[in-house]
Amino acid sequence: MKRGEIGLGLEDSGYSGMVFERLSSLHIDIGDLISIERNGNEFTGLLMPRSQIGSDENHIVIKLENGYNIGVCIDERCIIGKKKSSTKRRRKPPVVRDVNPNLPTVSIISTGGTIASRVDYRTGAVNPALTAQDLYDSVPELEDYANVHAKVLMSVLSENITPSDCTKLVKKVASEIRRGVDGVIIAHGTDTMGYTAAALSFALSNLPVPVALVGSQRSSDRPSSDSALNLIGATKIVGKADIAEVMVVMHGETDDSFLYAHRGTRVRKFHSSRRDAFQSVNDYPLLRINDRGIEEISEPLLRRNAERIVKVKPKFEEKVALVKTYPGMRSTVVETLLDDEYKGLVIEGTGLGHAPDILRPVLKKAIESEVIVVMTTQCINGRVDMNVYRTGVQLLDLGVIPCDDMLAETALVKLMWLLANTKDNREVRTLMVTPLAGEIGMRSEYSQYHISSRKR
Repeated sequence: MKRGEIGLGLEDSGYSGMVFERLSSLHIDIGDLISIERNGNEFTGLLMPRSQIGSDENHIVIKLENGYNIGVCIDERCIIGKKKSSTKRRRKPPVVRDVNPNLPTVSIISTGGTIASRVDYRTGAVNPALTAQDLYDSVPELEDYANVHAKVLMSVLSENITPSDCTKLVKKVASEIRRGVDGVIIAHGTDTMGYTAAALSFALSNLPVPVALVGSQRSSDRPSSDSALNLIGATKIVGKADIAEVMVVMHGETDDSFLYAHRGTRVRKFHSSRRDAFQSVNDYPLLRINDRGIEEISEPLLRRNAERIVKVKPKFEEKVALVKTYPGMRSTVVETLLDDEYKGLVIEGTGLGHAPDILRPVLKKAIESEVIVVMTTQCINGRVDMNVYRTGVQLLDLGVIPCDDMLAETALVKLMWLLANTKDNREVRTLMVTPLAGEIGMRSEYSQYHISSRKR
C-alpha cells in the first residue's frame, strides 16, 4: 500500500518509516483499538498520533484504558493486531435546558489553553470546547451551579496572546456584563494568565460582578486533570461570591481539597506543572473555596452590586518592554528599544531596585526623550526602595519611577494601559505609583507559604 492510501488520519499522525508501513499494511488508522505483543507482554489501547518534533520512527503511542498514554518500541518480532476500528462519533444534538431561576447566570469565554478543550478519543486530537453543550458534556456538574452561556472568542496558546487580543477580550467581557450576567469566567492558558488578569483589572473598572480567569495545568484526558474542579470552583465564585474584582482561580494545593481566588494584579505562576502553580505575591488570596463553601481571606476592593456600571478603557500600547538586568549586560539591550521608538520601559532590577552602572547613560537618554522608565525588582517578595543605596538614588535622580511592591509583569501591563489611555506623561508618572486595582500595597508580607495554615 502506498503512503497516503489509508487517508489523512495516519498520513498526518507523525508516524513514518517501518512503523508507518506496518500500520498501513494492517489498515490501522488513528483511533483504532489495537494490540501490541512484545517480549511476552500484550498492550492494548487506542492508536494515538505522535509528536513530529524529536520523534523517532520506532515507537507507537497508544492510550490505555486507564487514560494514560504509553509508547511501545516496535521491532520485527512485535505482533501488531487490530481489534476494533474507530467509528466517527456523531455530534449529539444540543440539549435544550430550561433556565433555572434559582441559579445565577454565568458567561464563560474561551480564549484557548488546556482547560478550554476536550479530547476526541477517536483521533486523539484536543479540540476547543465550542459551546455550552461541550462544557456540560465535559463537566456536567456545572448545571448544578449556574445557567451557563459559553462562547469561543479565540483559540490562542497563551504565550501568543497580544495586547490587541486583550483589547478584544476586555470588550467581550464588558459586553457580557452589560447583558446582565451574574459573573464572567475566562478560560485561559496558564502560562500568561497573570498578564491577562492584570490587563483586565486595569481596563475594567467599577465592576458590578466578579470576573475570574481559570486554567488547567493537566489536560482533561489525564486522570490528574484539574480542569473540572477549577472550572466548577470558578463558577461557584462568580455566581455567588460577594466580590466584584478580576481574579485568577486555581488549585490551592496539589490535592483536590481547595482552590484559591487570587487578585488579578497580585498573582504569579510559580511552577511549570504543579496544580497549585499560582500564588499571590506580597499579599494573601482573596477567597478560598472547598466543599464547605467560599471563605473570604482578604477584603475585596468592591462588593457585588448589579446597579454599578462598568467602565471600560480597553487600549494597550504595544511599544513597552520588560527588561531584566543581569551581570555583564550591555547598554545596547536598551538602545535597540529606543531606536525602535519604544515609549515605555519596565526595568526588572536587582534587590531594592538596582541596575548596572553601564545602563545609566542610556536610561538618562531615554527619560530625556520622554520615554517612561519604571523600576521593579527581580525578588519574588518585597518592594523597591531606591533610597537605601547610592546606585538607587542615582537612578531616582535620573527620573526612574519606583514601583513599590508591584509585580514586574503587572507593571508592564499597567504602563501599556496608561500610555494608551493617558495623553500627559506627567499623569502617567503619577498614576504608575497610585494604586488603581490593588496592585500596590502599603506593606509587603512574606505570606504565600503560610496561607494554608493561617486559615483552614
